[in-house]
Amino acid sequence: MFRPLQVKVCGLTQEADIDLALELGADFCGFIVYPKSPRGLSFERATELAARVPEGKRVLVDVETGTDVLAERMDAGFDFFQIHSGLQVSMATLAAWSGLVGRSRLCLAPRLAPGDDFPEMALEFADTILLDAFKKDQIGGTGLTGDWGQFNELQTKYPEAHWILAGGLNAGNLPDALASSGAQHVDLNSGVESAPGIKDPAKLREVFDILRG
Repeated sequence: MFRPLQVKVCGLTQEADIDLALELGADFCGFIVYPKSPRGLSFERATELAARVPEGKRVLVDVETGTDVLAERMDAGFDFFQIHSGLQVSMATLAAWSGLVGRSRLCLAPRLAPGDDFPEMALEFADTILLDAFKKDQIGGTGLTGDWGQFNELQTKYPEAHWILAGGLNAGNLPDALASSGAQHVDLNSGVESAPGIKDPAKLREVFDILRG
């Protein structure tokens, strides 16, 4: 049976890629402002690009954003704030992020290494959790696939949250990823690129053909 999926295209850096993603039916567009990311943009450039995206679909992506910085970014037109963090992040920090933007607009992406337990306290502060593939020296956009079985277990255990599957998703592995994970929300990035931050139109179209049935 056809199951509607929500799709976020992340790591966008070019106007043409944004326009194509929206044309194909992307539900969300993500703009990374983490300086160490190969897809990282200045906040000003991210804001400029996000203006091409309809309201309700704009996602700002960062790593362990300072609360002062987050407060300054709240009124820049972004609808959601995706924040990646290590497991050592404090409850006070999570509460501060959630208090600033609201739990409905906060997406937390805890970095889970193999064998790590999911930090349940994250569910107290955000409605949405993104699980990405783990690589010790890189956050997101690794091209590695995540643990689809773990994703399925967590989504089943905590159905009140919105779970987003990320990590090297492409036309070749997407059917298996969806079947194994049960994901209803997916994040596309490195698997639809020709180079970091540059989306490949053919790869993007192929993935959306699969996702949209």
